[in-house]
Amino acid sequence: MEARKRDDLEFEAKSLCERGDFEGAATVALKAYGAEVYTFLGTRHQDRDEADDVFAQFAEALWKSLPNFAWMSSLRTFVYAVARRTSLYHRREAHRRRQREAPLDGGSVVSRVAAAIRSTTAPLERSEVKSRIAELRAELPEEDQELLVLRVDRQLSWLELAEVLRGEGEPPLEGEALKREAARLRKRFQLVKDGLRERARREGLIPEDDDR
Repeated sequence: MEARKRDDLEFEAKSLCERGDFEGAATVALKAYGAEVYTFLGTRHQDRDEADDVFAQFAEALWKSLPNFAWMSSLRTFVYAVARRTSLYHRREAHRRRQREAPLDGGSVVSRVAAAIRSTTAPLERSEVKSRIAELRAELPEEDQELLVLRVDRQLSWLELAEVLRGEGEPPLEGEALKREAARLRKRFQLVKDGLRERARREGLIPEDDDR
């Protein structure tokens, strides 16, 4: 998405929130970022039905979280942070996932948009995970897979990654603390990338002199 278009939709979503139309703002966010978040959740939940369930929970959580969003980060960063927290919560509380106190109204605009995204987004765009390099990625620890997906596939900045990957319940990072965490993630990413490249070289998947 072009930067100008992203700025426009962020302005639109923020304006809707300021008017108290959180359903409208959630709809804007889902239409803009829902498909990419759906594929991101698909990398964390390989079962299609589970991924669909988590995505539905994410749409609900996004709607409910917007009133508390202080707009200190971009909407896209916030969307990914909500998606990741929803995924973690789903895994931790799987046995309770069908007992949510206030389920999303199946007739709401937000739920209809979420359902449309699930039905029209190719499952994970899963053809991309058939290559051997993708299989090597899938063998990495989950936190390393997550870092690769968000940095390489979704192109989040290091500062955005520091916010998205913040531990649940931890206070927001600001200033130098945010920069230090971004630097730590950058070093970790380089180690993961170097290790993956070395494995790919050993299997003859990339040339020995490939330094990308």
